[in-house]
Amino acid sequence: MTPSQSSLKLKLSVFMFLQYFIWGSWYVSMGTYLANTLKFGGAQIGAAYGAFAIGAIISPFFVGLIADRLFASEKMLAVLGIVGGVVLCLLPRLHTFGAFYPMLILYCALYVPTLALGNSLSLHHLADAKTDFPRVKVYSAIGWIAGLFTLSVLKGEQSSIQFYLAGAISMLFGLFSLTLPYTPPKKTGANVRLGEILGLDALALLKKPSFAIFIGCMFLICIPLYFYFVMLGIYLTELKWDYMAVKTSLAQVSDVIFLFLLPIFLRRFGYKITIFIGILCWVSRYFFLAGSVNLPGAQTLLIYAAIMVHGVCYDFLFIAGQLYVDSEANERIRGAAQGFIAFILWGVGAYVGTWLAGQVLAANKLPVAQGTINYNWQNIWLTPGVLALIVMVIFLIFFREPAKKAEPAIAKSGAPEPSFNRAN
Repeated sequence: MTPSQSSLKLKLSVFMFLQYFIWGSWYVSMGTYLANTLKFGGAQIGAAYGAFAIGAIISPFFVGLIADRLFASEKMLAVLGIVGGVVLCLLPRLHTFGAFYPMLILYCALYVPTLALGNSLSLHHLADAKTDFPRVKVYSAIGWIAGLFTLSVLKGEQSSIQFYLAGAISMLFGLFSLTLPYTPPKKTGANVRLGEILGLDALALLKKPSFAIFIGCMFLICIPLYFYFVMLGIYLTELKWDYMAVKTSLAQVSDVIFLFLLPIFLRRFGYKITIFIGILCWVSRYFFLAGSVNLPGAQTLLIYAAIMVHGVCYDFLFIAGQLYVDSEANERIRGAAQGFIAFILWGVGAYVGTWLAGQVLAANKLPVAQGTINYNWQNIWLTPGVLALIVMVIFLIFFREPAKKAEPAIAKSGAPEPSFNRAN
């Protein structure tokens, strides 16, 4: 390892830590703040979480049309981080949905491009990206945990502290980005097609029946998936959980563990069984939560079980899915294929999922609160559980393991994108 590579890995590790500290310090707890402090309704809370999906839809245009053609990546990251920090600090001043929601969309449109730009910069400069990138990327999970822990210590889960904390770290993140190595724009002066930006060149892969089933199932599983991200903070707050953010960070501990186990499962069982296990854990997660509503003696155990399966839920479904897409695409359309699956999962799929979660939350508002409980939580958790079960059956019946089983390797396709991953 040369000294320059050693220094680079240290800088990239700090970069990933700060990037996900920002995300972790507001994303999980925002629902509680909106419900209990701003008194937003369920549909408004769902729409607010959908702002991140809108950011993911905008991000490919931003990266493809601006960042890749006009600006060095590290300078673009600096601007996005500093301006994003300012926007975050403005959010607590906005108390109506009509004012809060557009500003939140603006922030998400500034933050989401940093994910792709950061990954691209890292892969460009690391000498052995296949080995070193996962080791650097693990600091994103550590950053997410640190954000949750700091927020809990500050007792900011239901207050505007979360946005000021995220805003301050975002400005620090922007300034730190200027220490990263110079990374020139990739396509200076090039004409970029809309299809290239959205990954539509990969649509030819849909001619393969199993690939089409895979894409359909991944889109469908996003619909129940986001119920967890939208609802969990509200549910635990109504149950009067102390240090809720710290306790839910156990999901990221699980994430790190199963990220290391994923290659073993892929080698031994292949894509179909591995992804099936991921969907099965989403089904189990929701039935654990539904069971926790009416089983007070086992309530804490069932909720912790739902949190701790996060690593399987995310890594065995989304990371394995990215690797499957990579294995099915040839060199010419590999980048387009990854762009397409990201657009489906974190853009369109996330938007539909968060919207529906908000509608279900609003529909299950109790006419009269039962103590601290304001919603019919059993109905809420059973809805995504049944939807995930249907997707699991469709996937198990119709998806076929690829005939050619090249040994998958994490980071071949780029970064495992947490995201909604690191969200609990």
